[in-house]
Amino acid sequence: MKVTVCQLDPRGPALDDYLQGLKQHVKEQETDFLLLPEMGFSDWLAADAIPDANRWNQAVEDHDRHIANLSNFGARAVMGTRPIIKSNGSRRNLAYLWSADTAEAAAVHEKYYLPDEEGYWEHSWYDRGHKSFDLGRALDMRIGVQICTEMWFFEWARHYGASRADLLCVPRATPHGSTDKWLAGGQAVAVCSGAYCLSSNLWAPEGEKLNAGGLGWIVDPEGEILATTSVEQPFATAEIDLGFARHSKTTYPRYVPE
Repeated sequence: MKVTVCQLDPRGPALDDYLQGLKQHVKEQETDFLLLPEMGFSDWLAADAIPDANRWNQAVEDHDRHIANLSNFGARAVMGTRPIIKSNGSRRNLAYLWSADTAEAAAVHEKYYLPDEEGYWEHSWYDRGHKSFDLGRALDMRIGVQICTEMWFFEWARHYGASRADLLCVPRATPHGSTDKWLAGGQAVAVCSGAYCLSSNLWAPEGEKLNAGGLGWIVDPEGEILATTSVEQPFATAEIDLGFARHSKTTYPRYVPE
């Protein structure tokens, strides 16, 4: 199974260039599973403290358009997050799982843990979802997701381990200056869950309104780093062994009862 992570600049014309490069990489690597960053198909709305309904609506449309064309990437399955509007008008951040078999993006999890601070005014922009962390399923894999800040709530990594997740995906929008801390967290949740931890992040040059530092990763269930992204190499692919992830559930510290 080949998996790919990335860092993308979502700002206007830059996004199209990154997506073209990502498509080429995915096809050359014959990627099976692709992880995209948090709300990666539009400008990062939460950089502004004051919510704007029109901008949210536009972001919804942008994500709908790109998700409708995910088959162009050539991956067999894709996970990311998207802005949505519920029937009652509530705005949410939804993790979806797209499959080439159905050509549809299934809802998996709505972000529950929401920061609200400079550059990341998420709780001001949208509402938290239900406190449920369900599995997605694709390519004979059980796939868990913790959206960005949710990674730091390690009880859910243990939950996904008990649920026999093969992958634990962390789509992010996280700043420059903290990338090493986030990578360490990704190694920890991989060990906690006994799953491969994948993360993709937004990126923009330092000093821009969008404070996003990139560094996607692929980490194995023992915390070993298999691949990372960088400014020079914004896309990274590694081959993973699902049998290793499944066996890891029986070894330390995963077997230790709660």
